[in-house]
Amino acid sequence: MRASSRTPKIMLKLYGSNISYFTGKMENYFRLREMPYELQSMCYPQDGKLLEREVGVSQMPAVQLDDGRWLTDSTKMIEWFEAQQDTPGVLPADPVQAFLCLLLEDWADEWWWRPAMHYRWHYAEGARFASYHLADEVLGGMQGPQWLKALVLRRRQRGGYTTGDGITAENVAAIEADVANLLGHLQGIFSARPFLLGDRPSLADVGFSGPFFRHFALDPVPLELIRQRAPAVLEWVARLWNTRLADCQGQWLEGVPEDFGPLLDMIGRSYLPYLCANVDAVNEGKTRFDAEIDGVVFKQARYSHYRVWCLQQLRDHFNAMPTGAQTSVQLLLERHGCWEPLWRKQELPLLPGQESELPFRAQTKMVGVNE
Repeated sequence: MRASSRTPKIMLKLYGSNISYFTGKMENYFRLREMPYELQSMCYPQDGKLLEREVGVSQMPAVQLDDGRWLTDSTKMIEWFEAQQDTPGVLPADPVQAFLCLLLEDWADEWWWRPAMHYRWHYAEGARFASYHLADEVLGGMQGPQWLKALVLRRRQRGGYTTGDGITAENVAAIEADVANLLGHLQGIFSARPFLLGDRPSLADVGFSGPFFRHFALDPVPLELIRQRAPAVLEWVARLWNTRLADCQGQWLEGVPEDFGPLLDMIGRSYLPYLCANVDAVNEGKTRFDAEIDGVVFKQARYSHYRVWCLQQLRDHFNAMPTGAQTSVQLLLERHGCWEPLWRKQELPLLPGQESELPFRAQTKMVGVNE
């Protein structure tokens, strides 16, 4: 029997970190849906081994249900939880809007991860805050002085996700300009309405809570940028955290808002071409690759089998739409440079049955092994 939004629910156990990108995304979703949860800070190495056993990979967040089952992958977890509900959720009924929500969520998950990690670990004040926090939260059970654990964390995160994932001294300015561009577009949207698609939050808002809630609007340097340049975005972060779907009286807009155009332009210029460059790297067996994306050169970025699957998921979402909606979406994507890179690579190097067991078991992590 599906649960209504006001039915008492079993407490979920959410394994993650209270400054984690995807943990924060799941918390925003759980709060929207009024799903009681307990945040269990992951402690390494023991919880990493636990998740490898239960869900196949050591990554946060993971959710343990009351029946003992475990879930992983924020996107597929939300999809699974939505299927258990019988009240209006975070995905619009309009198939065109639904596809845009799925596209924006994927973009938020996979493209804005690198800039969010850059701002956290590149600047001394952000790295100091995050490394000492995580030394206490996730490495508290390990022996050794706090300063040493913090140093190890800084080196690990930079080597894995910033300088070790395509960021160089030459492209830092361009990466930060990309963030400023996003802030400008979102400032315009949230100055006009409370959520991306109107007067109620959608999956797109939940997706963007990943980079914003526990990174851009928390870490010292990007937070100050948002305060100065995009205060409406900061208001949206708090509004989303404080909103409950059952109390929402507003509706989504009809059709596609005009101010989505610049966001789609960014996806067509950068994110989808980057997915294609990653496909080439995986096809060629490269664990590191160079790519020029929208005039920005990324050096020695890490390959990702998972992002090959993400590209296939976007195609699957398109193919699942009714014919009329497909026509509308194709015209929209063509207008903003998204259509060609979405289909540029005809054959994708997917692993056998890749991610077919999600959300209960994963095959691959977001980025490949750091080598």
